[in-house]
Amino acid sequence: MITEEEIQRALAERHSPEVRQKLAGARVAVAGLGGLGSNVAFALARIGVGHLHLIDFDKVDITNLNRQQYFIRHIGMYKTSALTQELMEINPYLELCPECVKVTEENLLSLFAQDDIVCEAFDDPEAKSVLVNGILEHYPDKFLVCASGMAGWGGNDTIRTRKVTERFYVCGDGVSEPSYGRGLMAPRAALCAAHQANLITQYIIEGQIE
Repeated sequence: MITEEEIQRALAERHSPEVRQKLAGARVAVAGLGGLGSNVAFALARIGVGHLHLIDFDKVDITNLNRQQYFIRHIGMYKTSALTQELMEINPYLELCPECVKVTEENLLSLFAQDDIVCEAFDDPEAKSVLVNGILEHYPDKFLVCASGMAGWGGNDTIRTRKVTERFYVCGDGVSEPSYGRGLMAPRAALCAAHQANLITQYIIEGQIE
């Protein structure tokens, strides 16, 4: 069994002790654990982000396997449970808080109270609107990273990170919605998720985005 000390020493060797400490102390909520959120959570867990709040109410479906970080054995499981299992295999000493719940205007205030950073990773436009508007209204000091436009394939350079306000950013191309023959696929979804995870990492380490 690998010890927590061994994992922390390995992370410090890769990142430096100072960066490892900042990552270990970060509190990030990932709302939506599909093609975006499951990839974001994997990236943040691998670099040692110490506190991950995992939020979703859905179960793993066979149609999720084309782009999400799940396997056949997870079909029928709640995504919060399946992803928690996987992340614990990466680092069993992370503080994971899985919540199998739908984000609503009524529960948003309490749901995100302890999180410093919020990553919006929903497919549904209405769910995106509820989360974004709620965080901007009630928690303007939290760092918010959203995504819009990552359907289809190709167009690597069109996936970008756009600053909306000092603490609100949107990743994606902003236009590529799913359509017949150009649905959500692993490469482009993962590319957008990497933008989100990388931006969150920068904010944790530097405390701001220049």
